[in-house]
Amino acid sequence: MSGVVRTVLGDVPAGRLGVVDAHDHLFIRSPLLPGQELDDPEDAAARLAAFRDLGGGTVVQWTPYGMGRRADRLAELSRRSGVHVVAATGLHQAVHYAPELLDSVRDSLAELFVREITEGVAGAHGVRAGLIKVAGGFHGLDAHARLTLRAAAEAQHRTGAAVAVHLELGTGALDVLDLLCGEFGVAPDRVVLGHLNRSPDFAVHRQAAAAGAYLGFDGPSRANHATDWRMPEALEALADAGFADRLLLGGDTVTPDTPGMPYLLRRVRPRLELALGGELVERVLVGNPARAFALRTP
Repeated sequence: MSGVVRTVLGDVPAGRLGVVDAHDHLFIRSPLLPGQELDDPEDAAARLAAFRDLGGGTVVQWTPYGMGRRADRLAELSRRSGVHVVAATGLHQAVHYAPELLDSVRDSLAELFVREITEGVAGAHGVRAGLIKVAGGFHGLDAHARLTLRAAAEAQHRTGAAVAVHLELGTGALDVLDLLCGEFGVAPDRVVLGHLNRSPDFAVHRQAAAAGAYLGFDGPSRANHATDWRMPEALEALADAGFADRLLLGGDTVTPDTPGMPYLLRRVRPRLELALGGELVERVLVGNPARAFALRTP
């Protein structure tokens, strides 16, 4: 694997990430989830340790700016666990923020994203972000999504970092690619689309993969999203169509009762190995994320 991935402890050769949870959260807070915050460093440490003990090597935290990402604790947690941690800059949907916070950053989003990748996150003692997390909407893109996607594209061009996109209930993937790649000129292989498992539309999956984007299947054990039970079929269809190198897996822990990163390796991995074979699952957990999250020279 060529290139480096920017972790909270510095740049790491992409080939040394090991098994990667490509979409998760050690810390996250949102007004949409009152009382369900992930804000306990010891709980985060326990989850990282459990992930490590199951063979995990890297966790990519998608928590963006202003959502309690606790960037000041990530380096310590990475050192304690021996697990690489990649932090995110970026901005989620408007509903996750107070209006005054959005007003304070709306006119300087690209500069904020670039600064957190190149210089560091304020108050986090040199921790730099390694990816840009933004969000689409439900079957479309509102003005806020277009604003943040434009800023993400500018920051991507200036830093070489990947753009990770929350797809609301797994929808809007093609709209996101039309805007990011078609209008704003981001290379498709610099885009990671999250939550494809929540909308098991195999035709859209195939179109997004054919465009060159990475497809994230994350949030296992959410039966109401058809995740675990449709995931092997969805991944097999994409692999059979020649898109095995576009696939990523993540735990997406967002509340204290989400099974998350240990479950990804303890239950999801063996299930997928039964369906798809160990070699393919190894590629999805090791090889693909090493390419997806490597910085590219601007």
